[in-house]
Amino acid sequence: MEIHHLRAFQEVARVLSFTQAARNLYCAQSTVTGQIKSLEKGLGVQLFHRKGRCPIELTEAGVLLQQRAALILEAVDSADRDVRRAALPRPRSLSGRKAADTLRLQA
Repeated sequence: MEIHHLRAFQEVARVLSFTQAARNLYCAQSTVTGQIKSLEKGLGVQLFHRKGRCPIELTEAGVLLQQRAALILEAVDSADRDVRRAALPRPRSLSGRKAADTLRLQA
């Protein structure tokens, strides 16, 4: 299971359309379809009921994955933000101490 597959799945599940999901993700419909098929193959389950050109529906497994994927993607996005924030240079005062340390000493 790959993160970009989960992101594609989440978008398809949200809009219930491979075509619209592809537009929203700025990629080809075949890419989204391939990602979903790869996810289904890896999990060994069908995630959507496909009815030709009619709207698609989530299967029971799809509903469960939608709930879990939301939590997983939220955790991944949060970790990404936190790691990037931790890598930013910290502001320093004129004395060379971190600004936060200076504020703490004044309090």
